Amino acid sequence: MIGFIANGTKKIRVGSGGIMLPNHSSLVIAEQFGTLESLFPGRIDLGLGRAPGTDGLTAQALGRNPAMINEQFPRQILELQKYFSKENSDALVRAIPGEGLDIPLYILGSSTDSAFLAAELGLPYAFAGHFAPEQMEMAFNIYKEHFEPSKYLDKPYIIACVNGIAAQTSEEAHRISTTLFQAFINIIRNDRKPFAPPVDDMDDIWSPMERSMVLQKLKFTLIGNQTEIEAKLKSFQERFNVDELMINSHIYDHQKRLESYEIFKKSKDSLFSS
Repeated sequence: MIGFIANGTKKIRVGSGGIMLPNHSSLVIAEQFGTLESLFPGRIDLGLGRAPGTDGLTAQALGRNPAMINEQFPRQILELQKYFSKENSDALVRAIPGEGLDIPLYILGSSTDSAFLAAELGLPYAFAGHFAPEQMEMAFNIYKEHFEPSKYLDKPYIIACVNGIAAQTSEEAHRISTTLFQAFINIIRNDRKPFAPPVDDMDDIWSPMERSMVLQKLKFTLIGNQTEIEAKLKSFQERFNVDELMINSHIYDHQKRLESYEIFKKSKDSLFSS
């Protein structure tokens, strides 16, 4: 997907969000992303996570050993940095292509554990607030307080990923957001399905307890028309002061999804043009 999108564009950076590194060999990832960076110079980012990215049975099929993850993940990051370095040219094991290339690494997280690791390694930190908002603020504070400058980064760099659904009217935005609500209901019920079309009334679908659980998971979701989105973006930035905000739009209709992203772009331009 990264190669496909990079090949169809000319300027935007394209990256992983992310590679669950314990599912893979560090050398293979170095070679794959070295190939991407060689094909699309200066446009490839590598986001790295330690979670399974799937259910327990699939994680087992991928060969993961849960008892080794906390040791394996940091070690693999150091291996990647070694494979990408020019100094590895005399090593017996080399990543070609990959060696000597400047491919930014980002630590991904949905808990505070990753915040400590990103701070210790002096790497950028991206948090999955679109599905795990409960610890986002604490994770950002930990990352900032414990950050150690490195040759890759001299000060903390934070990305927050949140759900965002925008439309021409507030009513339409809230209606199309019911696709997102239904997706989370399916997760709660362990009933994975493709995206469902929006509905007029979620009370026909969720119970009061499910409603509470979904809204807690979506506490930082930005929903509304452009005026409302601008106000919510401003409030979010005043609270978290992030370097980048990544918007994830679970919208059933593709054209409405494109319109939503366009509204977010206009809102961002209006707020931060100065």
